[in-house]
Amino acid sequence: MSASLWFEHVDKSYVRPNGERELVLENFSLEIRPGELVAIVGSSGIGKSTLLHLAAGLEKPDAGRVEFASAPGVTPALRRQPRLGMVFQQPRLFDWLTAADNIAVAVNAAGGDIARAREMLAAVGLNRHAGSYPLSLSGGQRQRVALARAFAIEPDAVLLDEPFSALDELTARKLRLLLQELWTDYAPTGLLVTHNTLEAAFLADRVVVLAGKPARIERVIEIGQTRPRQAENSFFFDLHRDILSTLERGAG
Repeated sequence: MSASLWFEHVDKSYVRPNGERELVLENFSLEIRPGELVAIVGSSGIGKSTLLHLAAGLEKPDAGRVEFASAPGVTPALRRQPRLGMVFQQPRLFDWLTAADNIAVAVNAAGGDIARAREMLAAVGLNRHAGSYPLSLSGGQRQRVALARAFAIEPDAVLLDEPFSALDELTARKLRLLLQELWTDYAPTGLLVTHNTLEAAFLADRVVVLAGKPARIERVIEIGQTRPRQAENSFFFDLHRDILSTLERGAG
């Protein structure tokens, strides 16, 4: 079951090494609807990862709230804690476990059916590598395992932190297409942090452009394209350039 994700009037600050407090978010509000994938783009250090960490519960807001709810417009939290899948820039696999066992560990922790590990390995095209250890896999294959692990727990939401930025462009392109397939099949709620504006345009249902200090929403772009999408579609290249222009204006 996917769930909406709410940032409501959120403040978040950090203390710099010199002792000064830096306000990263102030009165920040955003709703991500059930089954929607929202991409956050903005300059380095603007607060994209902070939003992801707040959503994951790794950090707490200074004010306001960050909450999952069962349906749009419903403010009470889900009766159970939301089940979150996470995909990072690096796969973060256990080197001493096989690909299948890396996924099984997550499934077990979530109380799921262990058969999901093999099912998801097949879904990401790695059935033949179930018994392989991470160090024997390519970077793209390891990230496929990470994607399989995130979706194997049947998540309410998937949080993606620059998931393909460490890969060469050809491999990254293949994995974007794979992520699109997984989203079509399982439709969790999603938050994607990326510096790649073409990736944001291609994958997301909405792109949120951040600017300023503290971060504000400069623009929200509704993509309006159904899935499956074609990576060569000129629409996404045009939108990519439009997003870049918005970022440049916001930086100015």
